[in-house]
Amino acid sequence: MTEKIIRNGTVVSLDPDVGTLEEADVRIDGGEIVEIGHGLTASNAEVIDASDQIVLPGFVDSHIHLAQTQVRGIAGDWSLMGEYFDHMLGNITGLYRPEDMYLGGLFGALEKLHTGTTTALDWSYPNTLEHGERALDALKDVGLRAVYTYGPPGDDAAKWWFESDVGLPEANIRELHEEKIRDDDLLSLALGLRGPDFCTDETARRDLELARELGALSTVHMGAALWPSSVYGGGYQGFGAIKDMLGPDVNVAHANHFAQDDVQHAVDQGVSFSSTPEVEMQMGHGIPVTKKVLDAGGRVSWGVDVCSNISGDMGSQMRIGMQVQRMFENQEVLESDEEVTAVQTTARDTLEFATIEGAKALNMEDEIGTLTPGKRADIILIDANDFTTAPSHSPIQTVVFQSDPSHISTVLVDGDVVKRDGELLNPAVREEFDRFVDSGRRLIDEAGIDL
Repeated sequence: MTEKIIRNGTVVSLDPDVGTLEEADVRIDGGEIVEIGHGLTASNAEVIDASDQIVLPGFVDSHIHLAQTQVRGIAGDWSLMGEYFDHMLGNITGLYRPEDMYLGGLFGALEKLHTGTTTALDWSYPNTLEHGERALDALKDVGLRAVYTYGPPGDDAAKWWFESDVGLPEANIRELHEEKIRDDDLLSLALGLRGPDFCTDETARRDLELARELGALSTVHMGAALWPSSVYGGGYQGFGAIKDMLGPDVNVAHANHFAQDDVQHAVDQGVSFSSTPEVEMQMGHGIPVTKKVLDAGGRVSWGVDVCSNISGDMGSQMRIGMQVQRMFENQEVLESDEEVTAVQTTARDTLEFATIEGAKALNMEDEIGTLTPGKRADIILIDANDFTTAPSHSPIQTVVFQSDPSHISTVLVDGDVVKRDGELLNPAVREEFDRFVDSGRRLIDEAGIDL
């Protein structure tokens, strides 16, 4: 059936023109949201009972490395400059075979769907063309809406990082785009730029120009640490050579050490920011950029980032990112010798950062991010009648503060049900599990990581 009706739910559309509706219906046809209202009908439609459920747009993870999924549990005590660069970028990524890329991406994407994320930007380190092909096969086999990000290969850290003068592999990128991405409605291309933090000025500009030639998003790791003198003379350099090239097709991940003027300039140019608060606070990136972006009149999006050390659950990022921002806002009031009498960043704000702001960061706001007639039906249902979620006096607060992945009963991507009654429908969860686990064990053994 191409038509579906999600019946009798609390619809949190996040679209100001639609609002939040109690005991409402969402009608879907051909993967598109056609109508939202009460008492909707359609002949031959599949009916999804949403009684006692909160219906909302799927989460959007604007920055994650899905291929690290099978090495979960190794980086929980790592810092960025201490172990992560040496062990992950300088060792483990070089050991990935194409099939490791497939299995990591497969189960990373399955975790995304299980935890309510229907769209993710997958920042990939493909060692060869075949590595990239298998990473894309995983996304296709799961049915996740994804921005596949072709970053620098993981086979030679000295070549691709730290003042690198080697551009991204253009021939491989073009072939993947033509053969795997361009004609797939759920996939789009991004280029994972290293920016002036990690490559020469000429290389940074050339990679960005290639992305624009391909009509691809550019996403850049920048400003995530205070680099030592061995990197490029010490201190933080800002946007450097690409400052005059910024625009809405540029996404910056992290930006913890950006000066307020740099953030203001970027926001004025339409640049989006992906904050990954849990990883940034653990690994020593610095204070999340959220406050600087908000002060500049912008909005951040949330991302998980490194799933070798934290859960892929976007709900965690919503809570942690919001509460860190609230802490700084509250502290500013307290330091002025006043009492905190109002919360500034709201539960709705952080939910928007995980949905519509993520969609904007990926240039998909016309397709996803809110429940709006004409947009694609990427929708999740959350049980609001569980003993840990009821009574749901405020559906947004229930989603942000009380729910976890166990409460996500149903997930649709492009109108297709991929999770029902709390269980993923994809048989790969069972059929590929042993290979997935074996892949992770082999990578850790070959890398010689001491746990």
